[in-house]
Amino acid sequence: MSPFGFTLTATDGAARVGRITTVHGPITTPAFMPVGTAGTVKAMLPASVRDTGAEIILGNTYHLMLRPGAEQVAAFGGLHQFMNWPGPILTDSGGYQVMSLAGLRKIDEDGVTFRSHLDGSRHALSPERSIAIQHHLDATITMVLDECTPFPASHEEAGESMRRSMRWAARSKAAFAERPGYGLFGIVQGGVYPDLRRESVTRLAEIGFDGYAVGGLAVGEGQAVMLETLDATVPAMPADRPRYLMGVGKPADLVAAVARGIDMFDCVLPTRSGRNGQAFTRRGALNLRNSQHKTDAAPLDADCACPACRDHSRAYLHHLIKAKEILGAMLMTWHNLQYYQDLMRDLRAATAAGRLEKYIDDFQRDQGLDGDGHRSDTAPN
Repeated sequence: MSPFGFTLTATDGAARVGRITTVHGPITTPAFMPVGTAGTVKAMLPASVRDTGAEIILGNTYHLMLRPGAEQVAAFGGLHQFMNWPGPILTDSGGYQVMSLAGLRKIDEDGVTFRSHLDGSRHALSPERSIAIQHHLDATITMVLDECTPFPASHEEAGESMRRSMRWAARSKAAFAERPGYGLFGIVQGGVYPDLRRESVTRLAEIGFDGYAVGGLAVGEGQAVMLETLDATVPAMPADRPRYLMGVGKPADLVAAVARGIDMFDCVLPTRSGRNGQAFTRRGALNLRNSQHKTDAAPLDADCACPACRDHSRAYLHHLIKAKEILGAMLMTWHNLQYYQDLMRDLRAATAAGRLEKYIDDFQRDQGLDGDGHRSDTAPN
């Protein structure tokens, strides 16, 4: 059985193309992971997710521990067999979801106690319990339990939160059962403070992980601050391990982060937006609820090969969405996931060919963005 590993195959500036080897198959990076929070990517069959080009998906410890229960999933051979996804699965430790339960949770050095948002039942999530749950799920990539520092937070608050996460990271590493082809990732915290971010990287590298994630961003700080934080963080991260930016984001965020050396992403945006009638295209985002699409015979994106674009008009998709037909959510979700995978493919190709700068210029022009990534007055329709 092959060990878990990461190999760089090309670079262009800080951008990287690589390959992660796992027990459940390889992952080509930069990679976008569709979010399958509760054991399903909403509105998609597993085979359909694979057809978009996705090689890895994300599951969530918090939701799966509550329903159907990690032990139940384990009884069916793990999450891969339970949901019929044979490829790699990364599981979020549950820390972000628990931290968002304002008024329903209490944090201390041991971990977090909280009440379920489903039925109010009490639960405890420690670093050791989070790792055990992810083991039951048979996660290909396990994430350490961390405290997602709220925004805004003072330097003192962010530092205290980060250092607790580092202590939890060490406990997570001690609890992790190392097996060939499986990996454990640490999570860099520290708010928007460069010195805290670098301290977090140093502490995690001393513990030693198979990959390193940047957590605690895309929580309200805005793109400019997020990118400034990445500029201060990513160069300090180990170059021989995958770098994962958690919970990000819009297409322009992904492009900017790849240019800064990020290898992996996840976000609910493409699936959630699809269910709500928004499509991401090579010419910018479209709201298919708008009446202007009622009689439009054009496809969503003429360069996209997904079923929504290949077989249907904007007018038909507009009708499905206005009529609240399930097929509308299915087609729009498929399209958005296809667009995100196509974006990753194009970023890999541009990086490997040494033409990433030109690709980014063309991307911003086609999306109607200015040099700072903001929507311009001459944005295309």
